[in-house]
Amino acid sequence: MANEKKVFVFEEVAKHSVTKDCWIIIGGKVYDVTPFMDEHPGGDEVLLAVTGKDATADFEDIGHSDSAREMMEKYHIGQIDASTIPAKRTYVNPQQAPHNVEKDNDLVIKILQFLVPILILGLAFGIRQYTKSE
Repeated sequence: MANEKKVFVFEEVAKHSVTKDCWIIIGGKVYDVTPFMDEHPGGDEVLLAVTGKDATADFEDIGHSDSAREMMEKYHIGQIDASTIPAKRTYVNPQQAPHNVEKDNDLVIKILQFLVPILILGLAFGIRQYTKSE
């Protein structure tokens, strides 16, 4: 009895469509890939793009390795009730957290940490050459 997985309806699975809570449907199985979001080689955007639909075709089109298929089992949380999956669903943009401005600021700081010493060195060299007596 402990090995039996829960059967989910489509609407319940579709609610889990954000980076911090992401479930996907592949081959009639439901996977909670939330802990895998940062590790996915294609990035979390790929996983978010297939939430809220049956992602079996998308998964098979990529041609995942056997090790990737084996890895999926640790994220398997249940089955999907196939009768609740809509025949065709319109694309819904995945909900994402707001853009992190702090990362942009870090990039600017790193660039300045590189350029400012070079500019000071260039200025010192220029002054030395200008004031150098022949």
